[in-house]
Amino acid sequence: MRVARRLILTGNDATAEAMRQIAPDVVTCFPITPQTELMHKFAEHVADGDVDTELVLVESEHSAMSAAVGAAAAGARAMTATAANGLALMWEIVYIAASYRLPIVMPVVNRALSGPINIHCDHSDTMGCRDTGWIQLYSENAQEAYDNTIQALRIAEHPDVLLPVMVTFDGFILSHTAEILEGLEDAEVKDWIGTYEAKYSILNTDDPVTMGPLDLQDYYFEHKRQQVEGMRHAPAVIRDIGRAYGELSGRSYDLFEAYRLEDAEFAVVALGSTCGTTKVVVDELREQGTKAGLLKIRSFRPFPEAEIAEALGNAKAIGVLDRSISFGAPGGPVHKEIKAALYGTGREIGIVNYIYGLGGRDMSVNDIKTAFAGLEKVAREGTPDDNIRFLGLRGEGGV
Repeated sequence: MRVARRLILTGNDATAEAMRQIAPDVVTCFPITPQTELMHKFAEHVADGDVDTELVLVESEHSAMSAAVGAAAAGARAMTATAANGLALMWEIVYIAASYRLPIVMPVVNRALSGPINIHCDHSDTMGCRDTGWIQLYSENAQEAYDNTIQALRIAEHPDVLLPVMVTFDGFILSHTAEILEGLEDAEVKDWIGTYEAKYSILNTDDPVTMGPLDLQDYYFEHKRQQVEGMRHAPAVIRDIGRAYGELSGRSYDLFEAYRLEDAEFAVVALGSTCGTTKVVVDELREQGTKAGLLKIRSFRPFPEAEIAEALGNAKAIGVLDRSISFGAPGGPVHKEIKAALYGTGREIGIVNYIYGLGGRDMSVNDIKTAFAGLEKVAREGTPDDNIRFLGLRGEGGV
């Protein structure tokens, strides 16, 4: 029986600890709140000689991703980290990293995108990146941020996938809050992730490849199709690695978590730290006789639509929580994915979209109770015309 290595760490420090244990060849670094402390801590590990990593300090997030692309293209195990406006500045190179099938891992500390300027949590940054070709894993707490970072290496580097991975966790709510978590021993992590042998390297003169060429009508379409195949292979790989990680740590992972969902009549779909609060509400409602449940999405990209549709099969009404907003669209990003997953199943299920927590506004137990109360009304009366609602909003339009 393995003895747990218990630690008290913030989400930023937990992720830096995972990176120390991974010991990537190259880490590129540029600070941005609330990610800054993550890289501060990893830089301490480098300065103290705890890890033999080439730490490359650059002048912008665009350069951080560019340098990571160069390192990965040369065959190095490369990582970086960012948040919000920094991710937006990387935008051009984020696409390039995925298009070149480079297994870069990047923790992203979720933060609102300006303006007005805001340094607190919502998911507008990573949701804006949902079609860039990166795998996205969302974390409920510091434990999951740590675990997801370690698993992300094996997912990204799997020969059937070869795609970069974002590991996300909520800014300040998780990044700056200390929690008790269980860490692995250094040797366990090293043995489990294994030695990285790049399938392609621009430095391999025996098997030369070209990266970064002009790619016009003749083959661009085919190269995009290859990325589709990598993403199609990813769900099975994520599941297999999640089970293998469970054998190592005692904490297994899947594409999503179905919490008290099997017989749930009223289901909430969420991701990130809000899932912990929602579980408390689900337990309270269950004690009162309400069949409530939660579907917590871990893998937003790839999106496991068939499995999610099956998991929500017993629900009479579904509330989808979005911590971001798509202006001019019929709902938030998660809401649209859930509706698409349920389309064609032949089941008439009322679905309401709850926009919440923009710019770091708290999501309280009472807010989630309000959402569940709204679902009971939807089950009785059907989906209303105004099926996009705003939880915790002052004034007109709030619920």
